[in-house]
Amino acid sequence: MKNSSDIRLTAFFGAGDILPHCGELSRDEIIRKLVEDIYRSGRVPPTGIDETVSSVLSREKDGSTVIMDGLALPHARIEGLAQPRVAVATSERGVVWPGEDSPVHVIFLLLIPRDKPALYLQILRALTAALKDDATLRVVAAMTNAGDIYRFFESGKAYLPRYITAADIMSRDFLTLKDTDTLQTCVDTFIGHQVSEVAVLDRDGDLKGVVRAGELLRVCLPEYLLWMNDLTPIANFEPFAQVLENERRTWLSEILVKDFPVVTPDTPAVQVAGEMTRYRSSKCYVREGDKLVGIVRLPKFLNKIFRE
Repeated sequence: MKNSSDIRLTAFFGAGDILPHCGELSRDEIIRKLVEDIYRSGRVPPTGIDETVSSVLSREKDGSTVIMDGLALPHARIEGLAQPRVAVATSERGVVWPGEDSPVHVIFLLLIPRDKPALYLQILRALTAALKDDATLRVVAAMTNAGDIYRFFESGKAYLPRYITAADIMSRDFLTLKDTDTLQTCVDTFIGHQVSEVAVLDRDGDLKGVVRAGELLRVCLPEYLLWMNDLTPIANFEPFAQVLENERRTWLSEILVKDFPVVTPDTPAVQVAGEMTRYRSSKCYVREGDKLVGIVRLPKFLNKIFRE
């Protein structure tokens, strides 16, 4: 049940902020027109129109803002802006979006206060909940007037979530190893994919632990060796050679780490940051039941909070 304090997506735009059937315009022309509409509505950011347009297009150069087939969310963070500003454009025919194979049918232009980093992700989640599939998106794109489009979002009761979660910031694309893999497979994975940490699953696909390149080094250079001030007597990597000789017969259990940051998909993102800090880790694993469903990587987390 929603509380009176919950914020609707439509709190940030009205029917007058919606431009239906803009298929004759280019991406850049649509972005400029939507920015101009925001200024005409009186909800003026502290920057000028040209500077705001430039900020939105600059963000596009960093990577496409198409967040699902047919839906784009061009946006910029604006210094001194008090509240988010939204304008919407639709096209049943579709708009060519540079770098995308498919046309875009619904465009949400979003200006976000620079000092409110979570708002972009909160609005993103509310928007994708409202336009939950391709059929719904096409229905909106085919609507004939701004009032109908606004009423769709108003009646859908799309609310901003109270907070962003691990599911909002995690990557669903990740490498894994099996607990029956050998050290040789592990080393090949580290080198071939230029990674230093990989999740390990059992035969049922359950998350059992992680392997780290640092743990591999500890196998090669046991702690007693590290007490030596002078390692030149083993300058020819003799301990490494011993591990190399046995890598095909050594199982990942030799270097498996079982104490690592793990959260669930609905864990608040700030708690994810806390787990990474507590473990001094650049990754946090998202597990649903015993299954690995995603990984939060620190660079992506920082990008979403500070830049995206």
